[in-house]
Amino acid sequence: MKEFWVASGHHLTRRAEHGGLIATPELIMAYLARPELMPPADACDAERNLHASLLADPLRPVSKADIAAIVDADARENWTFMMSFRDRLLAAPSLEAMYVTLARKGADDLPPIFLSQLCHLILRNALEGCDDPYVLRAAELFYRAQKATIHDGSLLLADSEVIDAQHHAQHDLHSSPLTAMLQPQAFGEMDVMDDENAWTYWSRSDAHAMAMNLGGNTKARDGLCQAIERWVSHLLGVGVKVETVASIEDRDWRWFVGLDTEGTRIGNTLWNGEAPADAAERIVALMRLTFEDLRFVDGRVGGKPIYLILAMDADKIVRLKPQNLVAGLPLTSAANVA
Repeated sequence: MKEFWVASGHHLTRRAEHGGLIATPELIMAYLARPELMPPADACDAERNLHASLLADPLRPVSKADIAAIVDADARENWTFMMSFRDRLLAAPSLEAMYVTLARKGADDLPPIFLSQLCHLILRNALEGCDDPYVLRAAELFYRAQKATIHDGSLLLADSEVIDAQHHAQHDLHSSPLTAMLQPQAFGEMDVMDDENAWTYWSRSDAHAMAMNLGGNTKARDGLCQAIERWVSHLLGVGVKVETVASIEDRDWRWFVGLDTEGTRIGNTLWNGEAPADAAERIVALMRLTFEDLRFVDGRVGGKPIYLILAMDADKIVRLKPQNLVAGLPLTSAANVA
């Protein structure tokens, strides 16, 4: 079996008999090694002592007084978030169960990065055994923002953070705007995944260095659909079929899920019988989801399909929110949630 997404930290978790992931001391130690929690050179003794004690015993109780003793206000905030997150990880029956709870009840008291990292871990578990690079590259949208561009008539998506790093590097080299415009590829040195180079994904899955041709490659679009199917099945225990569509032809459509803020806005406008003027230029993917077993579907929807709308913002950034699939699908209480 080929390895991928080592940076997710899945090897630092334990897979339980029910298939979900369980947090371990090793996983907590990996968080303690993050730059946000490493005491800087000017850190106070209280912060240094707290960090050192947790490295020695990642599961040790941390009191409010321990954190209050830290002098720096930003450091106190970081440690408050981290300890709350740690305690939730350790108390949950699985990471999947914790994610479902956060998605449905809200995670306003946690920075978005924690939810994204949790998604990365769970998605790696859901895709265990997947041998299709197109599915894995598409699944990166679940936890990595993407930059969109039109190149040769096709919509390409590339990792936003990597693109920003490329642009900063070009700026450091004093490259001119004309040089940037004349790059041989839409995203500088980044390869666009195709059948000739897809095999190289395995050696650089953590580098996020391949763009995907979502507009012109059916394998890329199918990959996104399959990633959604695996995510829903793994977290919600229901089988679904997802496929891309060109438009919503059904006059009696009953339900939609916006997969991001823009997708939700466009969906709400369409739901109200209006046609958003920017829909054509903003929508990245329009998909139709159907359930394999209607016993799990809200009676108001019945056998009608669910439409999924993914869009880009004004800066051409795509930020898929996988938690919307957890909280937004019309499921009954009979669904076997993780």
